[in-house]
Amino acid sequence: MSKTLHLMKLCVGCDSPAELAEWQKHRWQGGPARHVTRMWPKRESEILDGGSIYWVFKGVMQARQRILALEEVEGEDGIRRCALVLDPELVRTAAAPRRPFQGWRYLNATDAPPDLPAGRDAEPSLPPDIARALAEMGLR
Repeated sequence: MSKTLHLMKLCVGCDSPAELAEWQKHRWQGGPARHVTRMWPKRESEILDGGSIYWVFKGVMQARQRILALEEVEGEDGIRRCALVLDPELVRTAAAPRRPFQGWRYLNATDAPPDLPAGRDAEPSLPPDIARALAEMGLR
């Protein structure tokens, strides 16, 4: 029996979930988004068993996207890379502070923040410093 495993990644270039959603919509024309990474996850079967990529914006995890597939892609330099094929739907989550890290990291399902309740996902994101402070106090 496989256990669901997630990935977490710093979102570089977008300051909020809304900005990432808009960028992906424009970039991928409404189809599955792709994020290309240098390393191939060794725990592929656990990730593909319902896993998501959790996005961290300015030190605060605030959104996730379900990982649909992992595909091999080759860069212009001839190096094999992994494309994470993502559901176009970006799901807002409760704010959870995260320290800076490089690349992506595994995230156990038990450590993942919950999705925001229906209706709250349309609310604008809090500024990162306020979201981080509230999350550190246990207020999401």
